[in-house]
Amino acid sequence: MFTGIIEELGAVISVKRGGQSSMIRIGASKILEDLHTGDSIAVNGVCLTAVAFDGQGFMADVMNETFEKSTLESLRPKDPVNLERAMSAGGRFGGHIVAGHVDGTGTILSVKQDANAVWFKVEVRPEILRYCIKKGSIAIDGISLTIAETGTSWFQVSVIPHTLKQTVLGFRKPGEAVNLENDMIGKYVEKLLEPKTEEKSSSLTEEMLINAGF
Repeated sequence: MFTGIIEELGAVISVKRGGQSSMIRIGASKILEDLHTGDSIAVNGVCLTAVAFDGQGFMADVMNETFEKSTLESLRPKDPVNLERAMSAGGRFGGHIVAGHVDGTGTILSVKQDANAVWFKVEVRPEILRYCIKKGSIAIDGISLTIAETGTSWFQVSVIPHTLKQTVLGFRKPGEAVNLENDMIGKYVEKLLEPKTEEKSSSLTEEMLINAGF
């Protein structure tokens, strides 16, 4: 579990594609301070497991399906990436509940300066837009952000200078893809409210009721 508060900007060292899975190596410093083999790290919002690390960074296995359904597939050496370690039980909850399970990708339509903030307009598919609500939360490349406006096929967020400086959003341009994760609370509520499609069959019959005196 993550909170969407980016701890460090890392950099891709190498990406090795394989038949069933691939290996990515990320250069980092801060997140290595208490890292252990098997720890979860969100890389641009995608939860990965550190399988090895040294003083320069860490390595993680990536299933090919993860590459194909996120922007990790387009990563190249030296590309900057957002990094966040899994939330500790005693840590501060500065963002919102982020699972690191990307729902899909969106495309940046525009980046506009507005005083000291920058507006990002992101085009998304209907299955992602349905969970986007004004003043609601969304994770863009693992960054916890608040949705300011929504349209028929897009949403907008306003980003402060600190976030631009500390995350990959400072490098993003129109036409580029970003990882998106909807607020999981909305998805759970929708699932629980769905009508049951299968009713359990009863062993009770009319004959049994008659024999019982009803």
